[in-house]
Amino acid sequence: MKVNDRDFVGAMGKGLAVIEAFDASSQRMTLSEVARKTGLTRPTARRYLLSLTRLRYAETDGKHFWLTHRVLRLGHAFLSSSPLPKSIQPVLDQLAEGTKEAASLSTMDGPEIVFLASSVAPRMMAATINVGLHLPAYCTASGRILLASLSEAAIERLLRAAVSRKFTPKTRTSRQELLKEIRNARRNAYAVNDEELEIGVRSIAVAVAVPQLQKNFAMAVSVHAGRMSVTEMVARILPKLQSGKRSLEQVL
Repeated sequence: MKVNDRDFVGAMGKGLAVIEAFDASSQRMTLSEVARKTGLTRPTARRYLLSLTRLRYAETDGKHFWLTHRVLRLGHAFLSSSPLPKSIQPVLDQLAEGTKEAASLSTMDGPEIVFLASSVAPRMMAATINVGLHLPAYCTASGRILLASLSEAAIERLLRAAVSRKFTPKTRTSRQELLKEIRNARRNAYAVNDEELEIGVRSIAVAVAVPQLQKNFAMAVSVHAGRMSVTEMVARILPKLQSGKRSLEQVL
């Protein structure tokens, strides 16, 4: 649904932008840092930060601001009101149990992916994925398989919007390399990530189409690189991912 400009409440958009400015790399920020990150003026950013503080969504020591656990209520509202997490979790739990690795489900959020659900394998040294975590689409297996479902024009637009960063020496950042990876994902119906986001972690993902929700999701499994090569990951994990995909498409 497209919302007309006259119906859009700009103040709400700015307030949410201030909340979203805080992340793992910016857990505590000064007023100037928040203003710079959101594109707001210092006086405007100050009003929003002080409003969030009064509402107990943020705290301050007079110089730095940080979010409080109250922000979790916003995520809980989605988790408790949507049937999606309840349908997803049993499938992810079964996938994690069957692979002894970490399983996740994500979807696109602009040029990033956001994790909606995850399941951790019952073994030591298993990768962990936090629900609500945002990661760049261009350097993740889930992001690439989701990008592969889009038109070429949409892919180009999202790649331009992404802030390309080399997270590891293996991270692909050139437009041509990324387009090649995305097209390979489209052709193969799966995508892989070989230590491009974090050294020692590989992942493989397939797309889950849900026409009634008009939404595509990515189901992925992440493994420690020392346990299996990319070739072994495709041979051992992909069939179980494809089975999980079929199960999920039946319940959504």
